[in-house]
Amino acid sequence: MTDERQFHELRTQVEQWVEGPGERWAERIEETGQVPEELWAELNGLGFLRLAAPEEYGGHGLGFARWMELMEIFSRSHGSVRMIVHVVNGIWRSMDGHADDEQRKRFVIPSVTGDIKIAFTLTEPGNGTGADITTSVVREGDTYYLSGRKHLITFGVRCDYYLLAARVEGSTGHAGTVALLVPRHAPGVTVEDTSRTMGVTGTDHASLTFDRTPVPVDHRLGAEGEGLEVFLGGFLTPSRISVAMSCVGLAQRAQQLAVEYARNRVTFGKSLTQRQAIQFMLAENAADIEAARQLTLHAARRFEEGADDASMQSSMAKMHAVTMLTNVTDKALQVHGGLGYWKSQKIERVYRDARAQRFEEGTNEVQKAVVFRELLQRAAACDGEGTSR
Repeated sequence: MTDERQFHELRTQVEQWVEGPGERWAERIEETGQVPEELWAELNGLGFLRLAAPEEYGGHGLGFARWMELMEIFSRSHGSVRMIVHVVNGIWRSMDGHADDEQRKRFVIPSVTGDIKIAFTLTEPGNGTGADITTSVVREGDTYYLSGRKHLITFGVRCDYYLLAARVEGSTGHAGTVALLVPRHAPGVTVEDTSRTMGVTGTDHASLTFDRTPVPVDHRLGAEGEGLEVFLGGFLTPSRISVAMSCVGLAQRAQQLAVEYARNRVTFGKSLTQRQAIQFMLAENAADIEAARQLTLHAARRFEEGADDASMQSSMAKMHAVTMLTNVTDKALQVHGGLGYWKSQKIERVYRDARAQRFEEGTNEVQKAVVFRELLQRAAACDGEGTSR
């Protein structure tokens, strides 16, 4: 989609949904603690779950930076709405680069059109989320037998397939890692619902155990040894940028609520907007939000261009946006005074939802490690160029 008028109409549609039906869904989710299938169906019917996918797959074909502009708007909604839109609009990308034509027809395109749900399944309870994964497979003929544990798996209860990282038994590091599409109801799969979280209410999470679960070899994406590339290369960089923009959108929602409250709240004969302390809080928030927005859009454009610094830029954007969101939501809650602590206030939910962003797609400590590693590599490359002269 390149037409400016079409994009403006789509943006307006998203804004109207978030401010209208989206708010009503948010109230229902907080009341019930669940995200019903009707919400998934509504988001899919509106085309909101395939905005970033190619048109030939049934998507809107939005460029990544344009998609991030819409991600900001969705993120002003309930945390679970944001999570659905974020994951479904991104997981096809992780699969597509390693799928063959048959796998594209069976898994990638149906995930775009909403015919199947796929859960990103990397994190394990006993280690990190990279080359130290221990979930393993043994190949017997045309079947892998999968054993191990995963946890903190978003949509792990309601999905149809797990896009799962494992390793060939006996391998180490990146070598021998595989990316598998594991049927949710395959033999040997045990699912524990672990959905009771501080915020992002209603997004089902699960802990998973696999006991010699059979997985056909033709459910493997790419070759043996390329498993982590599917996860870290195809998904993580754009996903970190998307999470950064989610921070921007949620911070903007907190700011809107704080400004609205400050305009209407009167103390000792003056509205809060006449108090300099409040003015400074809101002014700082506005500047911090805009700085994070521009850094995130820069990272999005670098990813879209295929730039070699896209990974570093994504970590920088996520790191900065998370810190910004923490500060903005804290000030926004402070503007509300004691009333902001009550669940009757929308800022209370925003404050809880914001905390989840600090570990999604890696903590700030992880982002700093990524950025520093890139800085060292660039410094070494510059030294090498200087020596060669």
